[in-house]
Amino acid sequence: MTTDILLTTLNARYMHSAFGLRYLYANLGELQSKAKLLEFTIQQRPIDIAEKLLDSKPQIIAFSIYIWNATETAGVIALIKAISPKIKIVVGGPEVSFANDLPAVCSQVDHIITGPGEVSFPRLCERLLAGEAVEDKLIAGERVALGDLKLPYQFYTDDDIRNRLIYVEASRGCPFKCEFCLSSLDKTALPFELESFLDEMDSLLQRGARNFKFIDRTFNLRVSTSIAILEFFLQRMSDDLYLHFEVVPDNISEKLKQVLTRFPDNSLQFEIGVQTFDTDIQKLISRKQNNQKTCDNLRWLRENTGAHIHADLIFGLPGDNLENFSRSFDRLVALGPQEVQLGILKRLRGAPINRHTDRYQLRYNPEAPYNILATRDIDFYTMQRVNRFARFWDMIGNSGRFRETLPIILGDSAFERFLRLSDALYAIAGGSWKISLKRLFELLYRVLIEQMGVPTKIAKQSLDLDFQRSGQKGRLNPGGPNLEVISRDGVANKRQRQHTR
Repeated sequence: MTTDILLTTLNARYMHSAFGLRYLYANLGELQSKAKLLEFTIQQRPIDIAEKLLDSKPQIIAFSIYIWNATETAGVIALIKAISPKIKIVVGGPEVSFANDLPAVCSQVDHIITGPGEVSFPRLCERLLAGEAVEDKLIAGERVALGDLKLPYQFYTDDDIRNRLIYVEASRGCPFKCEFCLSSLDKTALPFELESFLDEMDSLLQRGARNFKFIDRTFNLRVSTSIAILEFFLQRMSDDLYLHFEVVPDNISEKLKQVLTRFPDNSLQFEIGVQTFDTDIQKLISRKQNNQKTCDNLRWLRENTGAHIHADLIFGLPGDNLENFSRSFDRLVALGPQEVQLGILKRLRGAPINRHTDRYQLRYNPEAPYNILATRDIDFYTMQRVNRFARFWDMIGNSGRFRETLPIILGDSAFERFLRLSDALYAIAGGSWKISLKRLFELLYRVLIEQMGVPTKIAKQSLDLDFQRSGQKGRLNPGGPNLEVISRDGVANKRQRQHTR
């Protein structure tokens, strides 16, 4: 079947959904009947994606490009242009929204929409489908009042509701100016009309949606609106309802706290961007954050709610170094969030932080996702150590599988001790990827007793408890520096050490 317009993107995972493309589709007007939305993942082969896109014999293919899919999308576009050069390729998204800083993929495309596309994209499609020769390659996105936009929620399919995250937004924009974030370019945060938004949420709930991820940059900016939304979901609470919000950590009022305490355990997740506790770095990157209130509120959330706290730190900011970062990490870990996401600074096109590149000698990977490789104060070797730290922290600290062992690892100096553990694991395993869970237990036991001075009995007891809780078969039976896995029939199954590739 022929489709004139294809809206497409490559998601990081299947469970993600392309929220921006659904907005474009919702606002196509009369062109909607000529359009179709197709989603893929970055794990799929570019040639397979190209085949499925070309199968519809489109005249226009529009790609949404982000930092995480830029390389893979470029491969798909190159194939399409080689096979069917007459197809018009239109791109949009954060990765291509800055005319003075465009990625290489833009040399292959016909048109680039910089900024919002809900109005500009349909206008371009009308001209192209009418056979008009559109000379402008760069087309500035036109901003419109939020009340004039058609909301996209009806275009989540039943399959989406069963299998994907449902992204929603009660507001757009951000009033803060943190330079590492593209939202710092916004003038302010603007809300959608609350009654209409809640009507859409009610419709999604009636269709079976139970996992809502709010993408508002500052959900709790207007506390009265936040409370109204939370009360709406409280009135419709079910055992499987799960809500994800990004909140400002130093702006949790008493009224908001009263509502949060009424939610059942494990029904809320808060993404809290701490990024750094270093006041000099905060000032340098225009980040306003009351560190004491942030700590008080994080502590209160852990002690008084059943919410899952996902707190973010960034390594590699201008002026950062290993010592500074270790203090931020130790302070955050002491507050007890269930997850500490250790992010490595990445160069976002158009972000104001790029003004510091020369002074602080910020050296980024030239390939997406443009992660920082070295700075004036952090050499490449140290950056690689922290990258491995972050990987092992996800496997051990954030996984929830090592509740007994993690406190033994961290002791009274969380960053220093975990860095020592990370270095030792890497030295033995030869890498930080493709390590099975059983193998990880083996490596941990060896490092704990041989290099971190943990008594054998304590290491064995804690790891055995965590191993049993993890659901792995058998039990651990440490024998010197090796671990044997004892099967349920009591027979020892000796396993040779294997270096990761």
